[in-house]
Amino acid sequence: MQILVVEDERRMARLLEQTLAEEGHQIVVAQNGREGYEMARSANFDVIVLDVMLPGMSGLDVARKLRADRIQTPILMLTARDAAADIVSGLDAGADDYLVKPFSIDVLLARLRAVSRRGAIPRSLCLEAGGLKLDPATRQVTRGGEVLNLTPREYQILELLMRSAGRVVSRSTLLEAVWGFGSDVSENTLEVFMRQLRLKVDIREPKLIHTLRGFGYILREP
Repeated sequence: MQILVVEDERRMARLLEQTLAEEGHQIVVAQNGREGYEMARSANFDVIVLDVMLPGMSGLDVARKLRADRIQTPILMLTARDAAADIVSGLDAGADDYLVKPFSIDVLLARLRAVSRRGAIPRSLCLEAGGLKLDPATRQVTRGGEVLNLTPREYQILELLMRSAGRVVSRSTLLEAVWGFGSDVSENTLEVFMRQLRLKVDIREPKLIHTLRGFGYILREP
């Protein structure tokens, strides 16, 4: 599964990342609520593991905003609070399940399997911008009716940019979403992939992918 972990406590984040990766899952880690919210909006995940107490935006607020955006990715909420009122608040905010810290790894894995079975994520509508079309269901990308042959990394980058069309996506967000948190991939590597992606996507006018120097990239129509 593709799993987004939103956890600000570094030791816990590393534990979750290592444990889930050993189970064969692909993990992306966000270290604050706003970053987690933007990642959840911008890319496809099978499950979100969401801490409640987060800097920038609480886990409750992240869950509420995602549900308000009609993003139905299953959410497993983590918290040190075990009062009934806290659990009710988490579930009412949009979480599918609630796990109290400290927890057993076996229970965590079982809960993740359970929430992931609760239905497909309804995010398979085609994305379009400036004659560029991306179909998440088939992973086919076309521009002006011509099929673009993208590598898996190029496709992931483009999907993230298209889901964030009109908004800047930072380099760090792209690196973590495509290569995973803690990878040793450099920004120079990202630039190489962006250059290759542009050669395929922006082969005709108008140019859609733009660089904001010192920050990241944006896909926008003129």
